[in-house]
Amino acid sequence: MRSMLSYDWMETLRNTNQWLGASARALGSYPVFSVMPNPALHWMQAWGEVTERSFERMIAKPDWNIDSITCEDGRDHVVQVDTVVQRAFGDLIHFNVVGREEQPRRILLVAPMSGHYATLLRSTVKSLITNCEVYITDWHNARDIPVSEGKFDVEDYTLYLVDFMREMGPDTHVIAVCQPAPLTLAATAYLAEDDPKAQPRTLTLIGGPIDPNATPTDVTDFGHRVTMGQLEHSMIQRVGFKYAGVGRKVYPGLLQLTSFMSMNADRHGQAFMDQITRVARGEASDHDAHNRFYDEYLAVMDMTAEFYLSTVERIFKNGEIAKNAFVVDGKKVDIGKITTVAVKTVEGEKDDISAPGQCIAALGLLTGLPDNKKASHVEPNAGHYGIFAGRSWRNNIRPLVLDFIDSNSGEAKPRAANQNAAAG
Repeated sequence: MRSMLSYDWMETLRNTNQWLGASARALGSYPVFSVMPNPALHWMQAWGEVTERSFERMIAKPDWNIDSITCEDGRDHVVQVDTVVQRAFGDLIHFNVVGREEQPRRILLVAPMSGHYATLLRSTVKSLITNCEVYITDWHNARDIPVSEGKFDVEDYTLYLVDFMREMGPDTHVIAVCQPAPLTLAATAYLAEDDPKAQPRTLTLIGGPIDPNATPTDVTDFGHRVTMGQLEHSMIQRVGFKYAGVGRKVYPGLLQLTSFMSMNADRHGQAFMDQITRVARGEASDHDAHNRFYDEYLAVMDMTAEFYLSTVERIFKNGEIAKNAFVVDGKKVDIGKITTVAVKTVEGEKDDISAPGQCIAALGLLTGLPDNKKASHVEPNAGHYGIFAGRSWRNNIRPLVLDFIDSNSGEAKPRAANQNAAAG
């Protein structure tokens, strides 16, 4: 019960700060105060506006906000977000560009489950959707999943990816970003042995911790420094009474956000002070740079306790993927069984989360794959975010990934499952 109370206490603090912001905003804009303008009241209104918005975003799932795109035919096309596979802990969704011929490149983006929603890859989706059929894993917030749905750990995550790849078929090109890279590699190896015909054509791993110990960072040091008991005691709580997942053990998104913010507290503090000043001067807008970034950054989701703990223990502490010793549902997954799927790794030179060396370690595990089906790229001067969503991705990495996909596409085959899905 204590952990449920602490979860509710965090939500109470968040709710209180949102209310304080709303109250300050309302009070500062009270009409009678305009008779005798006071800079302090004007600043209070600005503080309230920024505070209310910030704390409100923490429990809201962002929209994709991809309503239409201009395709290579020069026309604007409406984009529909269709659910292809619906599961308790995550869905497979498709960005269906209405009125456009089906594109030969079928891409499955595997989004990270690391505290943020899949919409963190919004700009990645936008950059690919113009000339690709884009699918993505849309993971659900654990606080909204009833306890009756059971557990969800790294093995369940891997099996979800296996099912999604089977659904999409062999003409698929998988791109895994950050956290899911090792589990996506394992899912591909699982298919290589269990259902070879369902393997994707290519697999691109971007900034993922295949071997976290290859080049240690603060993230890997933390994983080795704390014991699993300490981690469970300090990080795991039970969902409170407000949500459908009441009683489920989770690593709360609000706790994760606190960790994110504390890593660069001075920079975030200055960013909010600058935004309050801009609001007070009338220079801010709903979609300015600050709001575009923080509307996404502050929107966090809970992870199931078993997923968070098993990730730390099995991927970081024990290095099961790095040692090719990962087990799924009682079955050892042998990465060396991948013999036909072309694999490319992408790393950022200045990535301080998954440093260069961690991701390229995947190529050494692919003992059954010919060298001509292996590729790697290290992007100069790029940090973690830049290699999948920034200028480095748009200008350099995206073209390289698409070239890699095209050179390993072979002859595409029609899929009845996809035709049925499109008809539905």
